[in-house]
Parts: sequence; structure tokens; C-alpha cells
Amino acid sequence: MILFPAIDLKDGRCVRLKRGMMSDATIFNDDPADQARRFQQAGFSWLHCVDLDGAFAGRSANGDAVKAIRSAIDLPIQLGGGIRNLATVEAWIKAGIARVILGTAALTHPELVKEASRAFPGRIVVAADAKGGKVATEGWAKVSQLTPADLGRRFEDSRMPESQRCSSPMSTVMDCFGA
Repeated sequence: MILFPAIDLKDGRCVRLKRGMMSDATIFNDDPADQARRFQQAGFSWLHCVDLDGAFAGRSANGDAVKAIRSAIDLPIQLGGGIRNLATVEAWIKAGIARVILGTAALTHPELVKEASRAFPGRIVVAADAKGGKVATEGWAKVSQLTPADLGRRFEDSRMPESQRCSSPMSTVMDCFGA
């Protein structure tokens, strides 16, 4: 089993949102690179990062913080939040990000997921945040009519490797707590 410690970035800081509300964020560390080093020192083998500002804005917004994290640790990093085109996927992979997470784009632009998966085999992750059992997008700001399993089925016949396909139900802590 792999545990993924997470750094959620808002305004260049490590935060945790209460029920996905950007207006209700608790700051855990003002220095994301320091937090990443702490996770590495604790013995984790991966780091999960989410650019929350990017998720809401639809484009990467905490690039400096992500680059500082990348420079501070040797752990592989998976990054999501605001990544909505192939150029951004490629830029993050070239910057040393091991896996790029596509959430909103998986729902709104499934061809991007397939194209990115072909261009970067094994380095694309499809994520589905769920709210009320339905896929939430744009940082939980919008809720679709699809379940995570429905979203996963969209990629069953793609050329993505079996290990990359999201064929089982996915949810987030928000869904588990009924947010």
C-alpha cells in the first residue's frame, strides 16, 4: 500500500479546505517546500500536490510553490489542479513532475486524457472528486450528473494502460463526510 501525503496549495501556502470552500481554508504551513521536506523525512515515498487556486481558475496558479517543492525533495510528485491542456501537462512533466492528475479535464475534455496518456504513458492520472455521489469539477465549484464510475467507464476502451484506467468508483473525503 502507498500512502500519499498531500499538499493543497492556496496563495502559495499549504492549506486544508473545509468542505471544499476556498473561503474556509486553514493554513498548515506557509512554506510548501518545508512541508514537502517534512513528508520526505517522515519516510513517505510519494507526494500528492493540488494547486487549489489553479483548480478554481482553470489554469496553474501556484507554479512557484510547486517548483520550490520539486527542488526541495527527491520524492516523485503527482500534481493536479488547473491542468486543462496538453502544453501544461508537458510543461509539468518537463519540470520534473512524475504524474499529472487530470480531473475537470477528464470530464470536460476526455480526448485530452487519451492524448496525454498516449504522449506520456504511465504518467497521467484521472481523478474524480465526488460530491453527493456525482463528479465535482473546477475545485468542487460545479457538480455534474456523472458518477465517478460513469466517468471511469469513459476510458475503458481507450489505449490507456489497464493500470491507468479508472474503472472502479472513486470518491473524496468530501463525499465520505457528506459535504
